[in-house]
Amino acid sequence: MPVITNIEDLRVLAQKRVPRMFYDYADSGSWTESTYRANESDFNRILLRQRVAVNMENRSTRTRMVGQDVSMPVAIAPTGLTGMQHADGEILAARSAKKFGIPFTLSTMSICSIEDVARETGNHPFWFQLYVMRDRDFIERLIDRAKAAGCSALVLTLDLQIIGQRHKDLKNGLSAPPKLTAANILNMMSKPRWALGMLGTSRREFGNIVGHIKGVSDMGSLSEWTAKQFDPALSWNDVEWIKKRWGGKLILKGIQDTEDAQLAVNSGADALIVSNHGGRQLDGAPSSISALPDIVQAVGNKIEVHMDGGIRSGQQVLKAIALGAKGTYIGRAMLYGLGAMGEAGVDHALRIIHNELDLSMAFCGRTDINTVDQSILLPGTY
Repeated sequence: MPVITNIEDLRVLAQKRVPRMFYDYADSGSWTESTYRANESDFNRILLRQRVAVNMENRSTRTRMVGQDVSMPVAIAPTGLTGMQHADGEILAARSAKKFGIPFTLSTMSICSIEDVARETGNHPFWFQLYVMRDRDFIERLIDRAKAAGCSALVLTLDLQIIGQRHKDLKNGLSAPPKLTAANILNMMSKPRWALGMLGTSRREFGNIVGHIKGVSDMGSLSEWTAKQFDPALSWNDVEWIKKRWGGKLILKGIQDTEDAQLAVNSGADALIVSNHGGRQLDGAPSSISALPDIVQAVGNKIEVHMDGGIRSGQQVLKAIALGAKGTYIGRAMLYGLGAMGEAGVDHALRIIHNELDLSMAFCGRTDINTVDQSILLPGTY
């Protein structure tokens, strides 16, 4: 087993162990992937101020996200097809998040269902991410299922009314479960850990959808259904309807513009996530970290601001918090750990990010994450 020191080590191992179509699904963006790359690289221009001869004892990264205590300002982002990176992937990631004391967010397009995750984590509260689809009856029932499972927040994704083109998915013929072409069979045969895990589970389809919609009983009908169901007519009126139906904590994901941030405030949501969907939608859009400061300035304290996109280290979490985010999300960093080593890999990813956050905060002269602000950054670099 190689020595794992950072998230990149987990990525390299995941690439070796996960079939190409599913690894590429996680590790790609739309079109030229310029925004996908900028999400991570734009963090590099932001420099930290090192401080010395300060008391670094009794450090704490504990804080709150939408009123929930968290061990660090990090949540696991909703990622589709997580259960195809590793058998029962959503369950394993949720267990890891529970142990670490941070929120786990389950995607609508997960392999393990809402009920699977609730049951297998001992009904520990988690967050649920909702896509708005044309079938409003299904959406109502999905919200009700999240309520019944005890989900403590609803994350409403606003930036997937239509789906951006990701070239790798087209070339790989992405499907869940994978189509048994000669190329796919050969590739899966080279990933024995993954294959044995998938043979040992019955969860290989979209658990929140198959069996919950009339006429959708297999992957053939599901493909036809999803192609027609994402709703391009989504509006702020739908946000109001969903907020009322849900009745609990509501987080709006996919905000990149200050005007939309103001609309998010007006909607009465509890938080917004500055996000470009991991660079998977509008290629050429700004990175999340570059969009964050203007949005924080525009909304002030009227709504809690979170961000996701490009976070691969605790230092990047620290920079986002310094620029005004009250919470951050990791998607690919979690998926790399999951694909590399299952639940133990997610545990490892969370430990890496926490350790980097804790040490970097101390080197900047702070011992409490709640006191971090722009003063820990070198002026002119953000």
